[in-house]
Amino acid sequence: MMRPRILTAMALAVGMAMPAAAQVADLRSTTQFRVCADPANAPMSTRDGTGFENRLADLFGQQLGLPVTYDWFPSGMGFIQRTLRMGTCDVVIGYAQGDELVQNTNHYYTSVYGIVTRKDGPLAQVDRLTDAALKDHDIGVVAGTPPATHLARAGLAPNMRGADLFVDRRVEDPMGDMLEAVRAGDLGAAVLWGPLAGPQVKDDPDLQFVPLLHEEAAPRLFFRITMGVRMEEQEWKRELNSLIRRNQDDINAILAEAGVPLVDDYGRELLP
Repeated sequence: MMRPRILTAMALAVGMAMPAAAQVADLRSTTQFRVCADPANAPMSTRDGTGFENRLADLFGQQLGLPVTYDWFPSGMGFIQRTLRMGTCDVVIGYAQGDELVQNTNHYYTSVYGIVTRKDGPLAQVDRLTDAALKDHDIGVVAGTPPATHLARAGLAPNMRGADLFVDRRVEDPMGDMLEAVRAGDLGAAVLWGPLAGPQVKDDPDLQFVPLLHEEAAPRLFFRITMGVRMEEQEWKRELNSLIRRNQDDINAILAEAGVPLVDDYGRELLP
């Protein structure tokens, strides 16, 4: 948000700065590790605690010596306003680096979009969105995501079969629908965010996830993932940064076991 530029507003901002900062700092609980989360965002977060972000929250709660509690709200428009900014929870476990709605911790993993195909299908060897083989097949993609731009630039707009970006996954599952369509042969491929698709196809006998590591043009297809906290809570951010640094091996193990494709910080190589 831009700072007020007229003198009266600036004076008001200066006069209110210290009380406001104290008020926000007091929002963080010292008796619970309060997590803001979507209750139906499998495989990331789920109300039954089986998502990999739930497991990460458990790890951090253990390190802090605090019980983990949740404020549940569907991800999408209004999520941060209705959870973190309301003061009903203190951290978003997974948030893309650079978003202005939250203050980011240091990133604790980097992942990438990829292409899901049948293992025995004609697109099984495709590893880039400029592959000519894609021109003969319908391709699932979430509207408004970076791969949609790449597909359109490659002349594949007529092939795209879009799904909505913001949905309440308690009642809709567009990604699951696309995966089933690829399995059934109704879609030749689906281009999806790795932390969502990778765990879903990790043990699937029919489907595979191939990370897109060779795309050169913007927008980028890899993102560094942080935890999100309120803007003013510097001490809390530093505490989480310390926990991330000291527990990185355990974090990596949880993500790898879940099937999240982990790449280097520039989205060029898969990590072991």
